[in-house]
Amino acid sequence: MVDTMTRDEIKHRLDTGEPVTLVEALPRKYYDDGHLPGAINIPHDEVRARAGSDLSDKNATIVVYCASTECRNSRIAVQMLSSMGYQRVFEYVEGKQDWMEAGYPIEKSDT
Repeated sequence: MVDTMTRDEIKHRLDTGEPVTLVEALPRKYYDDGHLPGAINIPHDEVRARAGSDLSDKNATIVVYCASTECRNSRIAVQMLSSMGYQRVFEYVEGKQDWMEAGYPIEKSDT
């Protein structure tokens, strides 16, 4: 069972400054094209290699997302993080598509 977090819950956390780590589980090029505010990029197939350095606090609230409901990358990443001992991992199932459809801002990488 994967815990989930909705778009509005994420937006509330960002607006109020409540601690949350957003992780985009898509390949770098998609992250560079646009990602949720403050999100970091850890593609789902790099989670095991990068989680220790990029996500040092195993008790932090972490929300993983990918492109849309059809995309499975976030589910894979959430399950891997949970198996690695991360305690508060959530999936934003609807992903970046849902965020943008709501008119919420995205950030682009300067590459």
